[in-house]
Amino acid sequence: MLALDPATGTTAQPQSLDLGLAGAQLVELALAGRIAPDGDRIAVVMPRPTGDPTLDSALELLRRRGSPVRAVHWIGGPRLGLRQIYLAHLERCGMVHAVSGHMCGVLPTTRYQATDTAISRDIRARLDSAIRTGVPPDPRTAALAALAHAVGLGKHLYPGNEGRSSRSRLRDLIRHDPMGGLVAHAVMDVQNGVAAQPRRAAPGTSGAPGSPGGGGNGGGGTRQPAHPSERAASLAMQQQPHRGSMARAVAH
Repeated sequence: MLALDPATGTTAQPQSLDLGLAGAQLVELALAGRIAPDGDRIAVVMPRPTGDPTLDSALELLRRRGSPVRAVHWIGGPRLGLRQIYLAHLERCGMVHAVSGHMCGVLPTTRYQATDTAISRDIRARLDSAIRTGVPPDPRTAALAALAHAVGLGKHLYPGNEGRSSRSRLRDLIRHDPMGGLVAHAVMDVQNGVAAQPRRAAPGTSGAPGSPGGGGNGGGGTRQPAHPSERAASLAMQQQPHRGSMARAVAH
């Protein structure tokens, strides 16, 4: 919802938003007490279902790994169809409505426009309050701020030179939530190609894993886990061609 342009139904940072959706799933599972950070990894601490089918599917995938999963690998993994899952959920909730059209007068597309701007205003107000007051935000708002910064929504929400200090404070809110911070850094690492890099041997050792290398193909090939929950619903929708449905909802 934060990324959605209320006038056009398009979103800012659509490629990054896909990664944010994957991160939003981890945040929701952490807030539900099902997973927890373990260094740069994600550990399942309670495999009991949450009651949300999409979240529970992700939780089961994490559980099947048998050992903690690196957050950057989870964020960077393929996630097919999740954008449409989110959009359908938001439509059912009456938060958006679909508007059919054509791209370049040929390709059928569907844009999703917000129907209840009060929800968007409330989400934005939570961020603005945390930025303006400097009071440590609640974990959900802190995680939202972390995701918004990670996917590059700072310039969309607080544009221009006048928004520079707000963008800086948005970035600083990452430190207030351990899972939100872990996920945000994983999203940025995927965009920088870190997830695709092999681990290098540490200096002076033979085959010992070192830190992941930088550079690479820039975070493009990732999809997202989705779940009809507030974090994902907050993470907005995007203009969606009818051909091929990859989830593209992103965050708030």
